[in-house]
Amino acid sequence: MDAADEWIAIPQAADLMHMTKPALAQLRYRGVGPRFYRLSRTTILYKRSEVLAWMESRACIRTDDALTPS
Repeated sequence: MDAADEWIAIPQAADLMHMTKPALAQLRYRGVGPRFYRLSRTTILYKRSEVLAWMESRACIRTDDALTPS
């Protein structure tokens, strides 16, 4: 498996995004974060490549750029 397509758990995704686990949970709740995969009631995984793509989609060139949900 390519490192970019590796499955990562919530703690690794939060670290990669420089967020707390509760902040990442809020993104999931609001439906505005990277796509995630719920394998069971307590197991949530992300694909590293999708987290990185979501982060790239949030790029701004000005401080007043509006962020749109994706």
